[in-house]
Amino acid sequence: MPRNIQTQQEFLSDVYKMDYPRRGKAIVINNKQFRSHLQLPDRNGTDQDASALSCRFAELDFDVELKNDQTVQQMLTLMKQVAAEDHSDADCFACAILTHGEDGEILNPFKGNKCETLAGKPKLFFIQACRGTQFDDGADLNVADASGIQDVEMGPPTTIHKIPAEADFLVAYSVVPGFYSWRNSTNGSWFIQALQHHLEQHGRDMDLLRILTRVNKSVAYNFQSNTSHPNMSRKKQIPCITSMLTKEVYFTPKD
Repeated sequence: MPRNIQTQQEFLSDVYKMDYPRRGKAIVINNKQFRSHLQLPDRNGTDQDASALSCRFAELDFDVELKNDQTVQQMLTLMKQVAAEDHSDADCFACAILTHGEDGEILNPFKGNKCETLAGKPKLFFIQACRGTQFDDGADLNVADASGIQDVEMGPPTTIHKIPAEADFLVAYSVVPGFYSWRNSTNGSWFIQALQHHLEQHGRDMDLLRILTRVNKSVAYNFQSNTSHPNMSRKKQIPCITSMLTKEVYFTPKD
């Protein structure tokens, strides 16, 4: 399989190279209904999430594939199949998983030499799923000025050897570990609503991590649960962005 060979200039750049012939593949896994033995409720509202996110990915020049109601084994098999493909002419890879359940091993097929043609390229995962059963009660906010922290600039490396196997991943979770992730049965999940909105507004002109910071703000400030169950009402949520990216991600338009 062809390797992803980067020039010295590309390696030292602070922005990922995004002028390959293709943007790359975006997989949207939309799990709404589950096998009866799992005793999991239907995820009403997830079709709205899947449709909106598929549109946003397509607008950003991804080749979008939508997969519905996948088992854990089917998802793992799909990821292995995608990782085995030749991504030499692609900028990056993206995957959105809309499901019940907690953390899995979905990233492993793309790590290190398992997927050589995505080495050094962004591998972006967006996961809408509960990571526990706790509810976030929120906290009162007192606004105050905060002083900035001066950055320390490191000199560039002089020799290219290897990059870490875990490098160049971004995993955007809908919620922090241990907590419940909210979804509206009509409008979709809070996280995907905010994500698709900010990708539509700034997907072409803003670094992805800046976009996700705005997503965090939208979910934290603009959403609050409103149910007939007192122990589930007036609850909050904050997404959790885990970045191992080494450069900035800009979805520059394709010609």
